[in-house]
Amino acid sequence: MNIRYGTTDDAKMLSELGAKTFYDTFARDNTPENISLYMKRSFSTEVQFNELSDPNIIFLIAELENGPVGYAKLKLDSKNESITGTNTIEIERIYSLQEYIGKGIGKALMQAAIDEAKQRGCNSIWLGVWEKTPKAINFYKKWGFREVGSHIFTVGDDPQRDFIMELSLA
Repeated sequence: MNIRYGTTDDAKMLSELGAKTFYDTFARDNTPENISLYMKRSFSTEVQFNELSDPNIIFLIAELENGPVGYAKLKLDSKNESITGTNTIEIERIYSLQEYIGKGIGKALMQAAIDEAKQRGCNSIWLGVWEKTPKAINFYKKWGFREVGSHIFTVGDDPQRDFIMELSLA
């Protein structure tokens, strides 16, 4: 497996990969209208290009011989009132294709995200995780993340509660 930084040349690929992984993860627990609306707002090629162009956003792309199988989207200096760290990085997204879940993609992306945070001198890494995804919550707990608060994350027009989890790197 190779993990590399995303570039603006990856906008179309990340648009497709992001939409597929989000749909596969959340479609069964949300209405088709809300999934469609969220995906339109978040995964167009234009949105991905703009995010890839933003110096405060980092994409880490996991690839195998047959191409991209997962990615993490990190946001520098991202804040939330629940976070205790002062120099923070947020894992805004971390996904792999369904057929690769449990095969080390998430683990490799998480390690790469933590390494990136440490290289940048961050003392905290945090994320939001939907309260209805116990497997994801347990994955983050295994890495040492702890629940420190919650916030609302809107999918389409549906406000949902995310737990805020933080990992101290100090």
